[in-house]
Amino acid sequence: MTRAIVPASAFPAGHPGRDLLTARTPFLASRSDQRFSYALQLPSTYADDSDPLHVLVAVHGTGRRAERYLDAFADFGEQHGVAVLAPFFPAGISDPNDVHNYKFIAYDDIRFDLVLLAMLDEAATRWNLAVDRFALHGFSGGGQFSHRFLYLHPDRLSAVSIGAPGRVTLPDRNETWWKGVGDIEERFGLAWRPDVVASVPTQLVIGALDDRAQDLATVEPDGNGATRRQRLDRLAEHLRGIGCEPLVTVVPDVAHDAMGVLPVVRDFLAARVVSSLPERRPPAGS
Repeated sequence: MTRAIVPASAFPAGHPGRDLLTARTPFLASRSDQRFSYALQLPSTYADDSDPLHVLVAVHGTGRRAERYLDAFADFGEQHGVAVLAPFFPAGISDPNDVHNYKFIAYDDIRFDLVLLAMLDEAATRWNLAVDRFALHGFSGGGQFSHRFLYLHPDRLSAVSIGAPGRVTLPDRNETWWKGVGDIEERFGLAWRPDVVASVPTQLVIGALDDRAQDLATVEPDGNGATRRQRLDRLAEHLRGIGCEPLVTVVPDVAHDAMGVLPVVRDFLAARVVSSLPERRPPAGS
């Protein structure tokens, strides 16, 4: 039996269901594929009858500590009136030893880009959110997912922040996925649109001390460098080649640390996303 999603607006103020579904939500199984789940951090200004909130999606790394992104962006969301959505993509889907599945978008019969888009649609059914375009941040494994998602769905992104990916996909038509984008039409059924990719405000961020070649010892050489910094520079070079102007941010005294780069990520998002949003209409009766 399929049950409909009950929107937050169905619960009056003070109802336990209202409390559960506003501020920090529980992780909810995605209706499209219950192997995956997501949670949100909603600002205190959230209202059912105001203009929809813009959404920031923050994608976890290999360690799957998704909830800490809700903590880390809680003040940002509160200050700027933005909802933060954190998806959770478990390790060990089909292969019990696999930890990389979501990073490459397609894994076995799973399309993780479509899983995320379904989560956003579900969230917009339950909460008053604008999900046609959203901001995206990911670090390490999340950085791998984020720049590949950019290539496939640039029209859905208001901005993207890509943090220290260990393996990069270049916007290169001479290489096939995942090293390049030469076959994305056949593989994903989506057109390669370099002009749209180039139009998305893009940050490439890494710690200045994130330069240990041994950290990538288990990752196959890909010709883009021996360290994350070298690979990020290579990605920046190729993005410039399609007309993109990425902001490359190297954070002093920070190694491979997702939380260590977040201050400059928040600054980027505030400058590129929040400043461009229209002023929100207050709730009725306020």
